[in-house]
This record gives sequence, C-alpha cells and structure tokens, in this order.
Amino acid sequence: MTENTGPAARTELTASFTELYGHAPEGIWAAPGRVNLIGEYTDFNDGFVMPLALPHTALAAVARRTDGELRLHSTDVPGGVVQLRLDELAPHEGHGWAAYPAGVVWALRKAGHPVTGADIQLTSTVPTGAGLSSSAALEVVTALALNDLFELGLSAPELAVLGQRAENDFVGVPCGVMDQMASACCTEGNALHLDTRDLTQRQIPFDLAARGLRLLVVDTQVKHALGDGAYAERRAGCEAGAAALGVRTLREVPYDGLGAALDTLAEAGADESVVRYVRHVVSDNARVEQVIALLDAGDVRAAGPVLNAGHVSLRDDLRVSCPELDLVVSAANEAGALGARMTGGGFGGSAIVLVAEEQADTVAKSVLEAFAAAGHAAPRIFPAVPSAGARRIG
Repeated sequence: MTENTGPAARTELTASFTELYGHAPEGIWAAPGRVNLIGEYTDFNDGFVMPLALPHTALAAVARRTDGELRLHSTDVPGGVVQLRLDELAPHEGHGWAAYPAGVVWALRKAGHPVTGADIQLTSTVPTGAGLSSSAALEVVTALALNDLFELGLSAPELAVLGQRAENDFVGVPCGVMDQMASACCTEGNALHLDTRDLTQRQIPFDLAARGLRLLVVDTQVKHALGDGAYAERRAGCEAGAAALGVRTLREVPYDGLGAALDTLAEAGADESVVRYVRHVVSDNARVEQVIALLDAGDVRAAGPVLNAGHVSLRDDLRVSCPELDLVVSAANEAGALGARMTGGGFGGSAIVLVAEEQADTVAKSVLEAFAAAGHAAPRIFPAVPSAGARRIG
C-alpha cells in the first residue's frame, strides 16, 4: 500500500493513538517521501535540484502537552513509546528512528519557538533505506503538526530548513535541504525546481501520463545508511574543491568554465577524488537546467539521455552507485527505456526509469529477470506519481 491518507487510515491512526495515550489526537498530518528526477549531491553545494513528491507518506497523529514531555511511537518499528524530556534533548544521543522527530522538537525550541511537549504517533509507507527520504518525511510531518498546533506561523520552506537542521545537528547527517523542501513544498502533478542557494522554487508541470510516459521507481532493496561517512566524505571533498577554486560553493563554477576549473585543481595538486566530485556537481547542475528546458519545451522524452548521463557521472565521478543500481540502469535501457539513473544518496536505494507507457511492463519484467539472473533479491518496482506535499488531513 502506498496511499495511506484516506478515511480508513485516519480512523485507524486515531484509534491507535487514543488506545496508546488515553486521549484523542488534536489532528493528523501527512508528509510525503520524494524521488529526485535530476540534480544529485548538488543541494549542499548551493545548486539546483528537481524532486517530486511520492504518494508514499508519513502520517502523524499529534496532541499538545504542557509538561515538557515528548512521547513518540511508531506503528512501523517494534518497541514501546519513547519518552523524552524536552529540556534534556541533546544532539547525537541516539534514539534510533525517534531521533528524527525529536530532533525537530529540539530545532524548534533552539530557534526560540514555544513548544511545550507533545504526544506523537507515527506511521509511514515511505520505504526506509530506499533513498526516498523516509527520514525527511518524518521530520516535515512533525514540524508541520507542531507549527499548526502551537500556532508558530512558520512557512513551508522554514519548516523544511528546521527539518534539515534536525538531521544535520541533532541526528548528525550532513544532508542538504532538498529532501525536506521536497516533502514540504512539492505539489500534485509537478516537479519542484529548487535553487538551494536562496530556496527560490518553481513548480514545473510533470504530467507524464498525458504524454504516454511513465516514471518507474526501482527500489533495489539494498539498504543504504548515509550516516556511515561516505556522504560526509563527498561533502568535504566538494568543500575542498570550492576552497581550492577560491569560490564559496561549487554553484559559482559555471559549466562553460568547468574545463578551466579542473585544470586549476590539477595545477594545485588537488586530490583526484576532489577533481571527480567537482566535475560531477558542476555538470549535474547543468543537467538540471537541461531537463527544465526540455520540460518547458514539452519534450519530456529527450530527458532520457540526460538521466543516463547523470547516472554515469554518479557512478564514475562521484562513485556512489552499486552493482544493483547499475544493473537497473543497464537492464532498463537494453529493454527499451528512454533513460534511467540512480536517485538519492546512493550505495543502494533506488533508481528511476523513464519509459514509454506501452514499454513499462516489458522494462519492469526485464529488470526483474536481470536481478534474478544475477542472484539478487527481487527489487520493488512502482510508478512515481507527482503528489502533494505536506498537509493536514484530519
């Protein structure tokens, strides 16, 4: 099941909350996971990204408390209620899945917002470890619920930034802001063109069905964990590249100046990995602009080769792919897909495949057969339907 925002789900969550905490919630909120069409590892470099929200959502039933207690429970994780004191919340103290909503409460209070406690019951259909931003969905749904209940008056982008702060400073993952912005700000039927330097955004119509196309998500079921240091190492490498080039971030390196920038790095004796990371980020920013131009021109099919080029860059320059992700891309393209690439942080997780509607089943079957032949566990394949961002649903 992906759509968990209907009346039956809301009724079930309300009943579950009431049984758990002994009183009814004050409301129910939803925030989606996301898939990123193009622009990877660009967000912490002040670059461009282009995510869309999925129909998969995290739901939160929430009621305020006034005693400084935070009680958290997830229907998806074994174990009882996690009970925390607000005045004792501190970064990097573990708490497992509960660190994401707890981190949001910590970030809100750190920013001076008067959150006095809450009872929260969470449930989610966003696959975990699939590169689809299950953690950002938890952060954004918590932030939105508390914003409404405590009448904080924060905008969707402000809530996204607080969610990022929770993940960076409380959980300890140095992510950019794309995932939280996608969950908070995407709209149904559109992809979000986000400039992460100033958070300006534009909703770009992305009605694939009207053009006889489909975007498949292939969850390889290979779990990734961005807290393992590989993500942080690439971020540090990008920052080292920017410093060597005398710019604040790699966003300031224009694509037509990439060759000169790489020459400068070579002359400065930059590490070979830094050169690769710079090449990826600058070229992926250009790929986002390419795809936007194609969508604006109504030529979605021509975005396929741009996706393929993005995957090659992620595989060879950033080196964040894995055999399963590479297999999705090669098998899909050999079966007639228009283009494919890994999406998200990599080292597992998901790939996306742009395909003509009439070819979708054939391509999906070919990917499944390729995985079976390679001895891999079967991937999970589903269409990415551009869906609504975070909202109150009950």
